[in-house]
Amino acid sequence: MELDLSPKLAKKVYGGDGGSYFAWSPSELPMLREGNIGASKLALEKNGFALPRYSDSAKVAYVLQGHGVSGIILPESEEKVLEIKKGDAIALPFGAVTWWYNKEDTELVVLFLGDTSKAHKTGEFTDFFLTGSNGIFTGFSTEFVSRAWDLDENLVKTLVGKQSSNGIVKLDEKFKIPEPKKKDREGMALNCEEAPLDVDIEKGGRVVVLNTNNLPLVGEVGLGADLVRLDGSAMCSPGFSCDSALQVTYIVRGSGRVQVVGVDGRRVLETTVKAGSLFIVPRFFVVSKIAAPDGMEWFSIITTPNPIFTHLAGRNSVWKALSPQVLEAAFNVDSNTENTFRSRRTSDAIFFPPPS
Repeated sequence: MELDLSPKLAKKVYGGDGGSYFAWSPSELPMLREGNIGASKLALEKNGFALPRYSDSAKVAYVLQGHGVSGIILPESEEKVLEIKKGDAIALPFGAVTWWYNKEDTELVVLFLGDTSKAHKTGEFTDFFLTGSNGIFTGFSTEFVSRAWDLDENLVKTLVGKQSSNGIVKLDEKFKIPEPKKKDREGMALNCEEAPLDVDIEKGGRVVVLNTNNLPLVGEVGLGADLVRLDGSAMCSPGFSCDSALQVTYIVRGSGRVQVVGVDGRRVLETTVKAGSLFIVPRFFVVSKIAAPDGMEWFSIITTPNPIFTHLAGRNSVWKALSPQVLEAAFNVDSNTENTFRSRRTSDAIFFPPPS
């Protein structure tokens, strides 16, 4: 049975006045299960507070919209309180406890992409909440909790039972959340919209790559990531990950066309993608994108912290590395045709501006 690679939108899982949590289901996007990938999205209204939790998966968080505060506790370390804003990427290793808060009128939206190879359910994140109606300590007896915390059992009942909400709450306007510390961002977050560009091609596109050099924590997460901005009607060179990595792509802005080619030269996906869509390219499959006139922006994770790509068009393509005789034999063409082929795309790399 052929695997369905078509892009999908997230579905709401839970929520209330403070905001909502959405996720992509492996039953609708089978490549999540096939690739051991999880994908979800948190959207917080003003004064929305996502209760402290940890997950069964290592993740990369990416702030799609808004301006807020996040608390992160790595195993055996102190709480770090970060100011977060659109464009921020944050690596969340196993065991990280996080909370999220929106202090602005604009909705705070955070995307989570991660590895579910050690998760309870393949292709899905399972969060374990510290408080709330489904918090960890609601399952322990009062005796166990009171001994663990060294508190009177009546006080324990108040602490464990007072927060009746599930996952997300709305705090009072006057509530004071901890103030973020600038130093806490160091090594924890990287703003992809402000970071130095790894690729910048006029009328083509721009790339910022997230790897162990600019955010060392991604090494612990085991994932790399990039933010790509493709200019209007520009093309992204056909290419594949040559180190057996999957590409998980979320369309942040704009729209465009995508084609994916797999085994035996068969086109396995041809579709139009738009903001909010998520799709996954299998290992070694070749993908190419052409932006609509208004351009297209996407955020991807790659299932290795320092990915390597092979491009099949452009200045740095594998074709330019092959000798003329090999190309003549491979294409079964004469030297004039081979020379015409080789003489094109000698200056463009990765992104190609629209035809003039």
